[in-house]
Amino acid sequence: MKKAIVSFLLLLVCTTACSLKKDSKVQHLTYQGFTEKIWDIEKHPDSFAFKGNTAVIVDFYAKWCGPCVQLLPIMEKMANAYEGDLTIYKVDVDKEKDLATVFKIQGLPALLCFSSTGSHVRRYNGLPSEEDLRTIIKEELLDKPTQP
Repeated sequence: MKKAIVSFLLLLVCTTACSLKKDSKVQHLTYQGFTEKIWDIEKHPDSFAFKGNTAVIVDFYAKWCGPCVQLLPIMEKMANAYEGDLTIYKVDVDKEKDLATVFKIQGLPALLCFSSTGSHVRRYNGLPSEEDLRTIIKEELLDKPTQP
């Protein structure tokens, strides 16, 4: 039984580590990258100053987290479907503890979502379905006026 559990855990870690391909549209993000691309939380700690020019989802994950592994192909799909309108970043909480601490990340996966104008910021905890994620993107993040 122990061998089966160890084998499963190794497979899970390898799947996560190997699944983010070099040509992936989902990008890894560090604390420094966050301050450069999304919000300089050191310069503006008390007021949100969005630096992006597209909607953004920041996915806080860990390689050992089963739901995080399940979410990766969904995020890849969304990054491809909304290319140019949405940027998806992944933050490894084991490597970027300071960034996870700033946002008080306690459960995984955790998503921080920023609309394309920076006017709407939302946090989601847990594993959303593909349909739920698509709804969040369309209705809350893209800030595109509805056609009459």
